[in-house]
Amino acid sequence: MGTMALDVQDLHVSYGDNIALDGLSLIAEPGRVHGLIGMNGSGKSTFFKSLVGLVKTDSGTISVFGKSASEARRAGWIAYAPQNEDIDWDFPVSVREVVLMGRYGHMGTARRASEVDHAAVAAALDRVELTDLADRQIGALSGGQRKRAFVARGLAQGAQILLLDEPFAGVDKRSEKTITTLLRELAAEGRTIVVSTHDLIAVPALCDDVALINRHIIAHGAPDEILVPDLLADAFGGFVPQEALGIDRETAVAQ
Repeated sequence: MGTMALDVQDLHVSYGDNIALDGLSLIAEPGRVHGLIGMNGSGKSTFFKSLVGLVKTDSGTISVFGKSASEARRAGWIAYAPQNEDIDWDFPVSVREVVLMGRYGHMGTARRASEVDHAAVAAALDRVELTDLADRQIGALSGGQRKRAFVARGLAQGAQILLLDEPFAGVDKRSEKTITTLLRELAAEGRTIVVSTHDLIAVPALCDDVALINRHIIAHGAPDEILVPDLLADAFGGFVPQEALGIDRETAVAQ
């Protein structure tokens, strides 16, 4: 594998006449939590979907550990947890079955789970502390539990890159802290985490670095360098989210 987990250069994506990404370039190192911050419509979800092949790119390059995005997807290196509104929570599937979906790439065309697959699912459920809820319908979980279920799916898959789109939406502070701790642990083990979020207060405790996005990357660096009025105003169209300022990692963790 190459040095960089993600190396995206000059990425362009459009929906008809609407330009979603306009020359986005971003490098993400392995073993870190990377934050992606921007207002609604800034291209965060489109960026994630371009990495996992859910939208067609117009131009640009995506390299994943030195391989093409299509090669990385076939190898199961990337896992994606979409926003809540992109999931049918009423679908009659259990938590265990959701996590087992992460093993589909290992099963072949018959999709018959082996002992190895079941063991990987059990280990992933244990890691995110959902073993006791494994047979519950996915929509019956709380917001934080749902997020952890999709992290477990990525772990069962064996993914080295986890993409989480708004993981704190609809999540209480206790669950937010649990998810933050889990993601920090996974990064410490060498996985690459990329998180889009509107919860700027959570960013210093969660992220090693932050990228501000508005169809392209405005700025990229350490949270204390990026979460400043001038750069936030550029990302949010002149509006500065004041709640994001002046909160260091120690303060955020304690909340």
